[in-house]
Amino acid sequence: MPFADQQGKGGGKSSRQKKRLRNGGAHEGAPAGRAAGDAAAAVRSGSSGETNSETDNLAGADRIDSISAKGLKAGRRRNRRRRKRLAGQESDQANPVAAHAGDQIKPAGVRSADGRKGRQSQKAKVRRDADVGSHPRPAPLPAEASAVVSAEAAPVRIRHSAGAIDPHELYAALDLGTNNCRLLIARPEERGFRVVDAYSRIVRLGEGIGANRRLGNDAMDRAVDALANCHRKLAERGVMRSRLIATEACRAAENGVEFIDRVRRETGLALEIVDRETEARLAVAGCVSLVDPNAEGVLLFDIGGGSSEIVWLDLRNRCGARGYALTRFIRSWISLPVGVVNLSERHGGVHVTPQVFEEMVQDVAGHLQHFNLADDLSRAIAEGEVHMLGTSGTVTTLAGVHLGLRRYDRRRVDGTWLTDDQVSSMIDQLRDMSYEERVENPCIGADRADLVLAGCAILEAIRRRWTCSKLRVADRGLREGILTEMMAADGVWNRKTGRSRRAGSRNRGRQ
Repeated sequence: MPFADQQGKGGGKSSRQKKRLRNGGAHEGAPAGRAAGDAAAAVRSGSSGETNSETDNLAGADRIDSISAKGLKAGRRRNRRRRKRLAGQESDQANPVAAHAGDQIKPAGVRSADGRKGRQSQKAKVRRDADVGSHPRPAPLPAEASAVVSAEAAPVRIRHSAGAIDPHELYAALDLGTNNCRLLIARPEERGFRVVDAYSRIVRLGEGIGANRRLGNDAMDRAVDALANCHRKLAERGVMRSRLIATEACRAAENGVEFIDRVRRETGLALEIVDRETEARLAVAGCVSLVDPNAEGVLLFDIGGGSSEIVWLDLRNRCGARGYALTRFIRSWISLPVGVVNLSERHGGVHVTPQVFEEMVQDVAGHLQHFNLADDLSRAIAEGEVHMLGTSGTVTTLAGVHLGLRRYDRRRVDGTWLTDDQVSSMIDQLRDMSYEERVENPCIGADRADLVLAGCAILEAIRRRWTCSKLRVADRGLREGILTEMMAADGVWNRKTGRSRRAGSRNRGRQ
């Protein structure tokens, strides 16, 4: 039967034919229509000549011929997005970012940018899944950058930075401790911040300080070299707002102030020696987003190189407060003059027998007697929901070993829950390892093999004094606390929220 007779009376054309003719097409097989289809396919596949799956999946030449102007525009948009996505993946694979880079830190209980609490958009989920499972293992970093921690993250959101960054929005936090020199550069986002660069190097600034109360020349040289790298990163990023702190090593050393002056002369960085109370508060500010929303209290501890801070957050009257607001509920705190460096120097950290380990535990236990309201904390633990929250290389190492990681992964470690029995099992496992086995473990390595058991001894002393059923691991601390405090003081989240609300009001007015 002729085609016209199939269309009904009068031989009228179907809506599909009318649409094809209206958009410059023709009947099936017409040369002009075929040329138009080829041109449309060429546009949709892009100038690079790469295969376009959307075009390949069209069912027949007639569908290619019938692409409208609106369809061409949609195809161009899809191609642009696809090329940008491919370019971003190639960039990620060619330039592995430092630890934290691309992480979006968001305080607990805060709504996401799309206004939905506790949920991710489909696009964010795709990005996260691609980052976790699809990328090949990054190539080894050059020797100069070997101290930079590998790509990490956890219950925090992970998103790679793309495009140019406004330097006026960048904040930086530097923590020069007894063992490590750490830098974090971030920019504020909706009720949180995204890390754009990070740096960490073990410098052992406090090496030997327990014996002569002075910073050694070699230790100072290592620290100055690391700080020079930090200065270079700050200059390259154009950071305008920063806080750079030094902790126990510079506090305890007789030549600590002289070292700070040397750093200023040789690197241009002005470091601030903070007191123990400030250090404890910053540790809380950096970790409170991991507090269980239903907890009635938290025993937070930060095991450092030269000191260890312990804080009791009494949350029985929190009245719904969450995130940074929890820093107001510090009931009691103490800073112990023991850390992994000075404790291992006093008792030894290479070959640690059960007797030596017990001596380290008792050394720490003597300092815990000075904790104010210790008995009140014990009663609160017995009566309510109180959990531990640990931030240090010790607890992240325990979590990494517990998870059986072949390579340290912050995304899996940060926020991990461990039961009391699991912590005991991990401490026993590390204590039974030889020094060589600790060196070979990917979550410990040569840099921490002689320090990790001292950290376990400090943790064991705390657990014996106050036993909690659960411990949450935090791979975050002073730097995150510094960034949070600076951004909160500047009101960056309030300003962004205010702009969003005003924009929403204007949009509603237009409707």
